[in-house]
Amino acid sequence: MQADHSSTKQIEPTTRTFTESARRTQIVEVAIRVAAEAGYRNISFARIAKEAGLSSTGIISYNFAGKDDLMRAILAEVLRAAGAYISPRVDAAVGARAKLRAYIEAHTQFLADYPHHLPALFEIVSNLPQDWADRAAFMAQLDATHRFHTDYVRQAQAAGEFRAFDARVMVIAVQGAIDAVTMRKVREPDLDVIACGRELADLFDQATRNREGAQP
Repeated sequence: MQADHSSTKQIEPTTRTFTESARRTQIVEVAIRVAAEAGYRNISFARIAKEAGLSSTGIISYNFAGKDDLMRAILAEVLRAAGAYISPRVDAAVGARAKLRAYIEAHTQFLADYPHHLPALFEIVSNLPQDWADRAAFMAQLDATHRFHTDYVRQAQAAGEFRAFDARVMVIAVQGAIDAVTMRKVREPDLDVIACGRELADLFDQATRNREGAQP
């Protein structure tokens, strides 16, 4: 996602002091929690300032040009954190079946360790205004990720690691199942998401594996 350079209120990364960067990070972390717990429509500078223990909303306005700018920062941080957590776990797995399991279980492990990030992402993406300036670019980014995963599944099918099925449908099903666990966690804070991840991984392993000549 591209940063918005149109406002003079936004502090350029090259000119931020350590204190300013730390404050910006604090605001984003609190905003992620507010989005996850209160919902997109209840994200306000006043609420974030109160939750963060800031003396005024002016501190937020100094760091972010507006709510849209803050939404960009939240989405960027959630995707960065999730990528840094999940990608190494998937990369370390060997073979398509192991990578699928690692992908699912890494998401639920991330949800356990960072309980607000994925709910905040889901909440914001589900409520992005149609006229949001970066909406098209962000949705295109998500679609590109789905295409990347779909291409990988098709390659695994061609190699005989997965059985024949509609790859795109399976990718959507996997992501939808992960999203469902995420939203269930919001409703049930005590939910064992690690156990959910194992069950989902078992389910999709059974749904995708090529049983012809496959090892148990």
